[in-house]
Amino acid sequence: MSTKRIALIAMLVAQATILHYLEGLLPNPIPIPGVKLGLANIITLLALILYDFKTALNIVVLRTILGSLLNGSLFGVGFFLSFTGAMVATCMMVILLRVFPVLSVIGVSVAGAIAHSVGQLLMAALIINQPGIFYYLPFMLLFSIPSGIITGLLLKALLKYIEKS
Repeated sequence: MSTKRIALIAMLVAQATILHYLEGLLPNPIPIPGVKLGLANIITLLALILYDFKTALNIVVLRTILGSLLNGSLFGVGFFLSFTGAMVATCMMVILLRVFPVLSVIGVSVAGAIAHSVGQLLMAALIINQPGIFYYLPFMLLFSIPSGIITGLLLKALLKYIEKS
């Protein structure tokens, strides 16, 4: 791996970590636990588009660990929910990018947001040993769609900027 590639990946990890951390500091405009915009997923999807699955996976692992370390929740329940959601979302997005290459980044982003919510609820059900948590899924999905659209639009703008530079 070239030094330039390592430096670019390190910058993506730093950017994703900062977005992950800052989003945790922002007040939640919607008073529903677990509902967030998912800004760090912009960097994950960017890595899937510019690089490959392995690179994106490394970024996801490092940003969830570093972000949780920064906000003091490393290996707590929030870490495991975030980590599982991010891993499931990354897997979903890479599958969609490979199987349906004509799908827009916004569509892939929405699917990633939905997968993130499902992954979080799967982990929550495992932690609390209560499958009734899935009654919460419709509320999570209701907010996954607009958050996926917003992050997809932000990524689309970022990709245009990268193409120009």
